Formats: sequence, structure tokens, C-alpha cells
Amino acid sequence: MPRRIAVVTTSRADYSHLYWVLRDLEAHPLIDLRLIATGAHLAQEFGAAVNEIESDGFTIDERVECLLSSDTDVGMAKTIGVATLGLAEVLGRLRPDLLLLIADRYEMLAPASVALALRIPIAHIEGGEVSEGAIDDAVRNALTKMSHLHFTPTETAKRRVIAMGEEPWRVHRTGAPSLDHLVRSTLVPRDALQQELGITLSDDVILVAYHPVTLAQDTLCEIDALFGALERLSGQVMFCFPNADAGSRELFRRAGAFCDARADAHLFVNLHPLRYWSLLECASAMLGNSSSGIMESPSLALPCVNVGMRQQGRERAANIIDVEADADAIIQALERARTEDFKQSLTGMVNPYGDGGAAKRIVETIAATELGDRLLIKKAVPV
Repeated sequence: MPRRIAVVTTSRADYSHLYWVLRDLEAHPLIDLRLIATGAHLAQEFGAAVNEIESDGFTIDERVECLLSSDTDVGMAKTIGVATLGLAEVLGRLRPDLLLLIADRYEMLAPASVALALRIPIAHIEGGEVSEGAIDDAVRNALTKMSHLHFTPTETAKRRVIAMGEEPWRVHRTGAPSLDHLVRSTLVPRDALQQELGITLSDDVILVAYHPVTLAQDTLCEIDALFGALERLSGQVMFCFPNADAGSRELFRRAGAFCDARADAHLFVNLHPLRYWSLLECASAMLGNSSSGIMESPSLALPCVNVGMRQQGRERAANIIDVEADADAIIQALERARTEDFKQSLTGMVNPYGDGGAAKRIVETIAATELGDRLLIKKAVPV
């Protein structure tokens, strides 16, 4: 019988990474895919991205409302609890053979905890990474130790997961599945993208993807520097909506006020993965603290200025310029990033996060892995 694989997606960010994994799971004759949408996907405030999942042709088997209308760390903590209650009902009913989770969003602690109690083995994508300036780092490591099958984006991440005590046969270096879009998706041409977005793109587009720094006591401690730099910069500015973290509403308010005051600035609440990648392709530089800058911009040889502490510790390609949260430093870094010399220096650059073939590797491994006690019962690696 086909093995039942449940996949949890909580936001536009992880859906972008899961898109081709879901396509290949859906098409595999030995797999019965069950898709669970929760978190920001179901919130109008964050664009109700669940509608785009359905417009892509996927069937959403279960919806779990959990995201509190809050802008605090207490709201984040309560969201985990509400998600745990809802997912206990769903996973208790579905009883999948395997639960597939991705990355490091705090909401992912809920399905992992439920699966642990229900003895459902977990497969985890993108473990072994490091992001020292966000709670994501601790979440990612917790998910790794709760999981039974690991798909890492880089070779270093694979070694790190094994060093955490995971048996080597469980750990597979597949690359980051978000990069599959560049190989398997057809990006939107510039003219068509302008029509879809309702704007005219200039020759100097700065794409800003910035999120609250969730490990700082003040999660918005860096935004004065960010906006201070942007106010002094030329170029067309495109903001992507922040994650549903403590401080996101104030960050959204600041971005909205900035865009209202500048005719060449725009804020997008929810960009479909293809539009996002197409906008990346049209940009002259990327700015912010998003993992997308670290993992995805290298595949387009796009100069990326990474601000502050959030992504400290991640592997980096040559296109990443790290800078402290200081307006003058950000301006200098962006000026360097947009020079022809810097762009030319990136010719032939290799992205350490993969080659665009991750989804097939992940699905083939899931389909071939022996289920049962060997997978569920983990053995400690000798120290």
C-alpha cells in the first residue's frame, strides 16, 4: 500500500521551499500525500496564502487555525500551544507513516511534539544550519533531535547533524529544495511580471527582506538603522512582508509608512514563489536579514547585503556582504554591492546550498526508506 506522508506548511516562506517536494510526493505512485496548512497561511493579515496553494492545484487535507492576532513573544508562545492542540486531533486521526517538516519556524515545534507523542517518525529538511541571532537556531536543533530522517542543504550541515549524535544512515545531503525553482519552474518574464505586480520596474531595484530579530530582547533593535539607510539611498525599493514574529506589526507599519512617502517604493504582503524568484532575477541587490538572501540569492549571483545578527553562523557564498546594523555601514555596503566590479567578481560562483535537484532526492529517499522500528527507534552514536 502507498505510504501516507503528512506535510505541514505554516507560511509562504516554507511553502516556497516545499513546492517541488509536494509536486514529487503527489506524483509518486507509492506515496499518499496529506497536506496540512496552518499558521500564517490561514491569516488574512499575512495574505491568506492558503488560497495560492489551492490555486497551484494542491489539495489541502487539513487546516489548523492557530496564529494569534498578536505582536508579542507571549503570542508566539501561545500560538505553539494552540497549534499543538489542533494538530493532536489531526495527526491522531490521520496517523501518517511519516511526518515531513522543514526548516526552523517556531510553529514547527507543535507538529514535532505531537508526532513524538503519537510515535510518528519525522523527516526534517534543512537541519544542521546555524542562525545564531534568532530563536530559529534552537528550534532547528530541537527538530533535528526529534526527527528520524534528515535532509540537509550542505555537506557541512550534514556533518553537523551527525556530530549531534544522529546515525549517519539517517542523514542525506540533498541541497535546499527552494533552488529547484530555478531548474524546474518557468520564471515570469520582466514585462509580464510588471503587469502582474502593477508597477514599472526600474534598472536599479533593491529587494528588502527583513524580519524581527527574535533572539534580541527588542526584536526591532536594528530597524532604525535599516530605515535610516533606505531613506538616504536612491533606487526602487521593494519590501517583502515580514514573518509572523513578535514585532512584525511595527515593522509592517514602518515599511508601509516608508512606501507611502516614496513613489518608487512598494510593499508586497504575499508574493507567490514564482513572482518572488522573478523579482529576485530583476533586482540589482538584495538587502535584509532573511535566509533567502543567504541560501537563494547566490544562485542568481545577486549581490546581497546581510544586516545584523539574525543570520550569524550560516555558510555564505561570495555574493554576501555582512554588515552591522548601522545606517552608514549599510549604505557603504549597498554602494559596493551595486558596483560593476563586485558583480563581475561573482561570475562562475557556486551556491553551497545546492544545484536545484533537492526535491527528487528527498522524495526518492522517503519512498525507499524502510519504515517500522528501525526508523522510529534511534540508537545513540558512541562518543
